[in-house]
Amino acid sequence: MDAGIITALGEDGRRSYADVGADVGLSTAAVHERVKKMLERGVIRRFSISVDPESVGLSFTAFVAIRNDGGVHCREVAPRLREIAAVQELHSVAGEYDFLAKIRTSQARELEAVLYQIKAIPGVARTTSTVVLNTEFEDQPLRPPV
Repeated sequence: MDAGIITALGEDGRRSYADVGADVGLSTAAVHERVKKMLERGVIRRFSISVDPESVGLSFTAFVAIRNDGGVHCREVAPRLREIAAVQELHSVAGEYDFLAKIRTSQARELEAVLYQIKAIPGVARTTSTVVLNTEFEDQPLRPPV
């Protein structure tokens, strides 16, 4: 039942609990109670909107791989990266690099400035950037197994 609620709200977070209930075979009150419990358990983290990046002037996207120098722990670097507004996502990864960041800016020159900010963080040894030419899709809603 929870998987159906998650799928329905993931596709449209503004749907009423009555509509979701009709889809999954529960009353409005039962959907409300299940959503409340999923929020308390952290299954549902938050309700948010999806904004078209180009419409707000952030048409330039890059993925930046970040390597630590080993002298500073990754747990000290991550909060500093969170402070940079252009860093939309940050993932700790295995392999040659320690982090993979999704960066959104208005243009390449702004990405350059963000890279200087990242490289100025103590513990950051190296970055490698991959510029996105076109985004086929993103924000795919999670569809948990039923």
